[in-house]
Amino acid sequence: MTPEVQEKIDNLISQHKILVFMKGTKLMPQCGFSNNVVQIINSLGVPYETVDVLDDPEIRQGIKEYSSWPTIPQVYLNGEFLGGSDIMIELYQTGELKEKVEIALAS
Repeated sequence: MTPEVQEKIDNLISQHKILVFMKGTKLMPQCGFSNNVVQIINSLGVPYETVDVLDDPEIRQGIKEYSSWPTIPQVYLNGEFLGGSDIMIELYQTGELKEKVEIALAS
């Protein structure tokens, strides 16, 4: 990953409380895993932003290196990597996600 791509990712993550790197957009997810994450966050009724990795191959590859996580989507909460689709489902089902999001949005 180039320093420019790393800086771009750093800036995106620092600008948003909740940020999802995904295939497609929150209005039109382009894969089932991205759709799962969008549905989960939508159900919480909180504001969030998305980055469509299909629009930018450098970001698509760079985010995998950035987080040391091989798959997309990737969710960042308050600048920290939270996980992908499976982790989001698990956190949602246990109620832990709602708690983490409330704390993040309050800070």
